[in-house]
Amino acid sequence: MRMVTETWRVLLYAGCVLLSGCGTTYLLQAGNGQLQVLRARVPIDTLIADPRTAAPLRARLTEVRAARAFAAAQLQLPDNSSYTTYADIGRPYVVWNVVATPEFSVNPRVWCFPVAGCVAYRGYFKERRAREFAAGLAVRGFDVVVDGVPAYSTLGKFSDPVLSSMLRYDDDELAATIFHELAHQLLYVRNDSEFNEAFATTVEDVGLQRWLAYQGEPGRIRQFRERRAQGREFLDLLAATRAQLARLYATGAPRDELRAGKVRILAALSGDIRALEKRRGVHYPLYDQWIAAGLNNARLASVATYFDCVPGFERLLAENDNDLPRFYAAVRVLAREPRALRHARLCGLQGTGG
Repeated sequence: MRMVTETWRVLLYAGCVLLSGCGTTYLLQAGNGQLQVLRARVPIDTLIADPRTAAPLRARLTEVRAARAFAAAQLQLPDNSSYTTYADIGRPYVVWNVVATPEFSVNPRVWCFPVAGCVAYRGYFKERRAREFAAGLAVRGFDVVVDGVPAYSTLGKFSDPVLSSMLRYDDDELAATIFHELAHQLLYVRNDSEFNEAFATTVEDVGLQRWLAYQGEPGRIRQFRERRAQGREFLDLLAATRAQLARLYATGAPRDELRAGKVRILAALSGDIRALEKRRGVHYPLYDQWIAAGLNNARLASVATYFDCVPGFERLLAENDNDLPRFYAAVRVLAREPRALRHARLCGLQGTGG
């Protein structure tokens, strides 16, 4: 009976997409994809207790169960049935997101839905559909990127499972992902992807640090901080390039000049990434993929959505003495402000995306 009820809830949820003019095809793939995920769920407790469960999977799920309990008790994140089940979806990613920007803009295009509001991406449960949609946008002159996504949140509308696609992460990243997705359930502001993703990323980071401290893992904490410091350097580089492109596009120069300037700036970014890797003594295959695919406005906009407002949230957390309940309360106050005001408080260039 519970599955029948949830089936109707999925159809109603997906039906809101149709009302926003996205079309029957998009409605069907969204509804069917969500139903498949829900039907694949098995309680984690059941799998851990089942002697037929492979030992590696049992170990991962045991770690998940502990991290989930920590999220509720220590991070004050929603204590519900999300991430108490597991779903083997049989593919590397659960959805593929399409991000697009105009040729001469650093601001992502948004798609609007009655439930989630306007978001800076459009998700597909089949990679082929995502790439077909992206190709159509590219023909119309948009910069586009397509990225596989291991996890997403239904914002508490359903009991989200731990997905097999999430197991591509190590234990630390897996716990951090659960903290991130639960943060979306705690607080979600319609029509503001940058605010939502940066808030969840901040909760993810502080949550992981506290989880590692709780486990008594000083070595893993040091590794986390080193990785974060390295990541910040790359993020600063991407943000600076995005700002440079924004200044170029704002000149109103002829299109041929804008196009040449864009090529020059993005080529310099590729070189700067390689130089930073060499200086740091690290190599990130992900950047190889980005460069091979072609850096563009959409790639920079996608990164900015998740990270550019994080320093502002971190300052707000510090202002509240790193007390999470006080921080959450302060974020809720900001969430009630007009978008422009909260972005002025938290964000820089990235707050201009519309």
